[in-house]
Amino acid sequence: MPRVSGGDLVVRLLQQAGVDRMFGINGAHIDAVYQAALDHRLPIVDTRHEMNAGHAAEGYARVRNALGVALLTAGGGFTNAVTSMANAHLDRTPVLYLAASGPLADDQTNTLQAGLDQVAIATPVTKWAHRVTRASLIPRVLARAIRTALAAPRGPVLVDIPWDVLTEQIDLPDLAAELLRGGDHGPGLSHAGAEQILDLLAQARRPVIIAGSEVPRSGADDELRTLAERLGIPLMADYEGLGAITPSPLNFGLLQGLHGLPPGGEPDLVIMAGLRFGLTTAHGSGVLIPRAARVVQIDPSAGELGLLQPVSLSVAADPLPVFQDLNRALTLRQAVGPDPTGWQAALRAHLRRRREAVASQVVHDERVHPYEAVCAIAAALPDRSVVVADGALTYLWLSEAISEAPVSAFLCHGYLGSMGVGMGVALGARAAVAPGTNVVLVTGDGSVGYSLGEFDSMVRAGLAVVVVVLNNRAWGATLHAQELMHGKDRVVNNRLENGSYAAAALALGADGYQVRALDELAPALAKALLSGRPSCVEVHVSLDPIPPEERVITGGSPF
Repeated sequence: MPRVSGGDLVVRLLQQAGVDRMFGINGAHIDAVYQAALDHRLPIVDTRHEMNAGHAAEGYARVRNALGVALLTAGGGFTNAVTSMANAHLDRTPVLYLAASGPLADDQTNTLQAGLDQVAIATPVTKWAHRVTRASLIPRVLARAIRTALAAPRGPVLVDIPWDVLTEQIDLPDLAAELLRGGDHGPGLSHAGAEQILDLLAQARRPVIIAGSEVPRSGADDELRTLAERLGIPLMADYEGLGAITPSPLNFGLLQGLHGLPPGGEPDLVIMAGLRFGLTTAHGSGVLIPRAARVVQIDPSAGELGLLQPVSLSVAADPLPVFQDLNRALTLRQAVGPDPTGWQAALRAHLRRRREAVASQVVHDERVHPYEAVCAIAAALPDRSVVVADGALTYLWLSEAISEAPVSAFLCHGYLGSMGVGMGVALGARAAVAPGTNVVLVTGDGSVGYSLGEFDSMVRAGLAVVVVVLNNRAWGATLHAQELMHGKDRVVNNRLENGSYAAAALALGADGYQVRALDELAPALAKALLSGRPSCVEVHVSLDPIPPEERVITGGSPF
């Protein structure tokens, strides 16, 4: 029977679980995993900062709807990734953070990178965190961690393995005994529950289905679109659910478009599919999801059901089995409901008026207006592109145009709202997609500054991300807030007026393009997309314009 190290056991089990690449930065404590990965030909994409190794694992998981894996060395390597853990925890992203730690024998000896309780630090921001104390325990603990991360509601886990456990040699155990089964989405609807939802749909005159992150996570995209298209129901989404609805002719875009519908013209039935009440739903205020509407909420976490707003029917389940059951039940019914074409036309007209209202506020100066920039970006995106947004003003402007683009995924700031996540997320997304799929990061100059070194990672790994920097020479959202609250003469520590981001990309081996006029943007994007190389398209945009959703955040009307 062969003898193997703890690190070898880690890699063997990860490959058994279907992991085809990991993200990290090497260090002495985690090197046993790197050595085993080399032996077993499991690729590791090395980043320039552990923060971005974590965010890359998030991006990979969000695009693949599968497990992402981040490798962290002890001490600072681990603590650098805590922001990513918190991000994944709040956004329900299944990531395994595999962290090495100091030798058990040296615990509490004041030696290098030992004595830090990494499990205690990770516990509040993960679904489960555990330390392995013997190599023989690695298969069982790691298998449990993977099952936990992938069980709905999904989320991150931490497995801490000390250096002497990773290097310990033991007889190779039978790994086939470890249960790594996946794809169990739990129960769907009873026959009575399916009939109840279909009855509500048959009675509704203005129904809408809103897709959240759990739709793509559970693989419910096709079933959701099938139901909507059979009944003519408009589909909307939050950011993470957008890719699930873009292939449908009933794609009506982001749910922020529901704002401002006239009295009597709002939805009278809302099906929330894997969508939580909170930030993206205006916190149950009724501004987006009318309080007078009947609401059906489908979510794998019972604690989220009816959290901030009363619901007519709550379903504690993943969306996939629910929509499978609804489609089966619909086949047996005769009556469908009112003709949906009038409601579809009214909602289309409302969304068109919103776009016209945004466009009417464009005032030109010597720089490109950010709304015209994001419209040009959306128009230039090839079919099934993955788009990542980073930076407060940047993603708020992009949200006004992205629904018109044929994206397969739109990865945006989640509930943590952490700036600077985009470079790592885009790198991981690019590693996850099939060859020929475009990954475009649209970021602000503030956010891209966190991670300029990742242009080097993209070049070395051959990951052709196109990074579009909307450069307004400021931390724009906080500058606007200071102006609003204190006056223009009280703006402090919010100017970013130095340097060139395209030049920094060139210096690190990527391509760089400068765009100073709107008619230069589409050609530059086309060239970057065709190059098949990591690229930075730096667009010089105006600082003063305020996007509609920023007005809402500050307590006003979008227009």
